[in-house]
Amino acid sequence: MLEEDAKSLFIDWLEKHKASVVQVARAYTLGSEESQDLAQEILLQAWHSLPRFRGQASPATWFYRVALHTAMNWRRNDQRRRTCQQPLLEVQAIPSETIDSAEHAEQRETLEQLYEAIHQLPKSDVALVLLYLDELSYREMASVLGISESNVGVRLNRVKKTLSQLLNVEVAEGQHNES
Repeated sequence: MLEEDAKSLFIDWLEKHKASVVQVARAYTLGSEESQDLAQEILLQAWHSLPRFRGQASPATWFYRVALHTAMNWRRNDQRRRTCQQPLLEVQAIPSETIDSAEHAEQRETLEQLYEAIHQLPKSDVALVLLYLDELSYREMASVLGISESNVGVRLNRVKKTLSQLLNVEVAEGQHNES
C-alpha cells in the first residue's frame, strides 16, 4: 500500500471510527488526561497496524480490535510511552449541538455513572460492554474478542446483570446522599 493511500484510508477510518476510540480510551482510564494519552496510543497502534490489515474483518471490527488490545496492554507500558505530541483526537470533543444545557448535564451525569460502573468490571467485560454500546452484532463482537457468538451472549447477559446491580447501588447511594 502506498503511503498516501494508507494515509487517506487511515484518515477516512479515523473519521468513521473515532467514537469507538474515545469510548475505549474513556472506559479504560480514570481521567481525561489519561484518556487523551490512551486515545493517542490507540491511534498510533492503528497506524502501525494498518499495513497488516488484510480485509478479513470489517474496518470497524479491526479498529475495535486494535483499540481494545492497545487499551488492555496500555497500563504496563504507560510511562515509557508518554511524549509531548500534538493530539490527533480530542477525547472530550464529541458534543451534541441539539441538546439544551439541562438535558446535556443530565445525560453527562448518567454517562459518568455508567463509566464509573464500567470501571468496576473486569477488563475483558469492559471490552464487551463497549462493543455492545456501539451496537455491534454478536458475530462482530465475537470476531473482535476472539470468542464464539454463544459465549458473547452468555457473557453479555452476566455483564448486563452486574452493571444493572452496580448502577442501582450508585443511584441508591446518590439518592441517600441527597437526603
